[in-house]
Amino acid sequence: MYPPHFGNNPLFPNKKDFRVVLKNHVSGMGVMTYKAFAKGDLICALAGDIITDIRQHSLQIEPGVHLYDIYFSGYFLHSCAPNVDLDMKNLRVYATRDINPMEYLMMDYAQTEDVLFKQFPCSCGAENCRGWITGRKELPYADAVLPNGFRLPENQFDECQSI
Repeated sequence: MYPPHFGNNPLFPNKKDFRVVLKNHVSGMGVMTYKAFAKGDLICALAGDIITDIRQHSLQIEPGVHLYDIYFSGYFLHSCAPNVDLDMKNLRVYATRDINPMEYLMMDYAQTEDVLFKQFPCSCGAENCRGWITGRKELPYADAVLPNGFRLPENQFDECQSI
């Protein structure tokens, strides 16, 4: 799935086991697995370009350093109850639960991102759904309307400090 300039790591994802496909017009593109994984399994190693700015399809390695992966992990969909865990220090992906063939790989964007490229309402449907997707160090936008119709109070942001 990765172009040759990233090398030939046998742990990289391949087209036999994964595909980037359109899930729907709300979620967009996602990574579907054709292979089963048990909880704790190493799913794959990641590759991409190292960049200093936040972009769509990038994952934060550390503050100010991001992995720009437009081939695979940049298409992991969000869930408040993810089925994968990303080890960004070692660029590895692990299963957080058993994953069946034909499932999408789902991560919690707040696991890796301090600030998201773009916040959005969550439609994951998980029991613990937060309703609005943000980075781990940011509050929802002032105009955020959660799926249940709840609107955040306008004064919630008066005492916010910059990150």
